[in-house]
Amino acid sequence: MAFTMSDQASTAGKVITCKAAIAYELNSPLSFEDIHVAPPGPTEVRIQDRNLLFPRILGHEGAGIVESVGSAITDLKPGDKVIPVWQAECQKCPRCRSGRSSNICDVFLEHFESGVMRSDRTSRFSRVADGKPIFHFCCTSVFSQYTVLDEACVAKINSSADLSKVCLLGCGVSTGIGSAWNIAKVTPNSSVAVFGLGTIGLAVVEGAKIAGASRIIGIDRLESKFEKGKDFGLTDTLNTSTIEKPIEAHIYEMTKGGVDFSFDCTGNPDIISAAMQCCRPCWLW
Repeated sequence: MAFTMSDQASTAGKVITCKAAIAYELNSPLSFEDIHVAPPGPTEVRIQDRNLLFPRILGHEGAGIVESVGSAITDLKPGDKVIPVWQAECQKCPRCRSGRSSNICDVFLEHFESGVMRSDRTSRFSRVADGKPIFHFCCTSVFSQYTVLDEACVAKINSSADLSKVCLLGCGVSTGIGSAWNIAKVTPNSSVAVFGLGTIGLAVVEGAKIAGASRIIGIDRLESKFEKGKDFGLTDTLNTSTIEKPIEAHIYEMTKGGVDFSFDCTGNPDIISAAMQCCRPCWLW
């Protein structure tokens, strides 16, 4: 789909009608409907989601082009390429100004699940059929061809970036690499176990490799993920569907005492426990 400056000028300040995927209740299919997307408020940005390839990347990861901006926005303009950021920072609250390694913002921690815009507590989405409002998701709502975000939820990127690829920087890649570099601080010549080889897991693998880890063990139940994992830096692979003993015991034996760093990228409580138990016992000095 082509998108020109004349398109932006023709829609700025106006309500846009577009397609969106709406969730009405748990465990039910998404409903694809026409919706109205209101113009951005003074401190908001409206962007067009340009990832029109199918199958789509679900969830809060996306990338788009700024269609219009609110009257108080000075650092973004129509045509800028951006990545929606669901874990936003207001840059003004005590946590944002603490200087500590955290992106937990007091303002957006409270606002995250509200489903409305921070500025006026209303939604920018409404159904074409009857005008009923539709709530936002994760402050981003990238399942719409157009979406409106708070200015804190928009990161400007290079104008030559491929939007179909950089959308993963909205969560998966930054979460995985950040976990290896900034949280665990993986060290050179260390051993690492990564449970779950999805986007986040592969990003952990890549982050660990760049940090200099000498042994990176990928754990998953799908054999098809291992070849891609090796491209990212895996040195060993373990398929949990073919191992009879507890996976933590298997890793403990194969590493002669456990790994130096372990990452769970699944969110499964049982796997979290296994990830902890396969680590080398801590010591004091």
